[in-house]
Amino acid sequence: MNNSINKNKIAAVVPFYNEAETITQLVHNLKSYVDIIIAVDDGSTDNYSLNEQEYEKLLLIKNTRNKGKGSALNLGFRKSIELNSEVTFTVDADLQHDPKFIPQFISKMIDNDILIGNRLTDIRSMPLQRRLSNYITSKLLSIKTGQNIIDSQCGYRCYRTNILDEILPKSNGFEAETEILINASANNYKIEFTKISTIYNRRKSKMKALPAIYGFLRVLFTANMSS
Repeated sequence: MNNSINKNKIAAVVPFYNEAETITQLVHNLKSYVDIIIAVDDGSTDNYSLNEQEYEKLLLIKNTRNKGKGSALNLGFRKSIELNSEVTFTVDADLQHDPKFIPQFISKMIDNDILIGNRLTDIRSMPLQRRLSNYITSKLLSIKTGQNIIDSQCGYRCYRTNILDEILPKSNGFEAETEILINASANNYKIEFTKISTIYNRRKSKMKALPAIYGFLRVLFTANMSS
């Protein structure tokens, strides 16, 4: 797909906050699979090293302060739209999403509008509390959207860029990913899942349990399913 006239056909949006240990490695891993990497620094303070001059495909955008994953995703999505990409991936910066699955995503996008990684075929490395929260949120979202949401909390996703304008979230936090799925369903866009590896490292998650639960419930009960 890299031979397309549009050199930005496959874009990857990478929101990150204080990921100095992993962000450079992720960009290195991604560069063989996409045409443009839109890395969105959400106000990092860890003196990470990421230089656009070192990576031909890298575009670095910076928030002046930490605003949340939803805000960073919005910035990245709007840039991908501006670049006229065909598909837009979202990839977390902590190396839990292996870029080797990108061709698999692409091959399945012919019949879908949004494709999300499904980690639940092998959950041995997934912490118990994450399994439970993912199960509950996925069930509630399936009821809300009328679609079979298997792994609602997976941030490894592929979107048709031409639908992003209609599904952009208003939320700034982690709940933005929930809001996107509700917005997509309200616009009758098809959401499917594809098997990926379940990778967890020992690094502490930046997602705080109580704010995340509150954000999810707020979006679940206030988001409008009418397009």
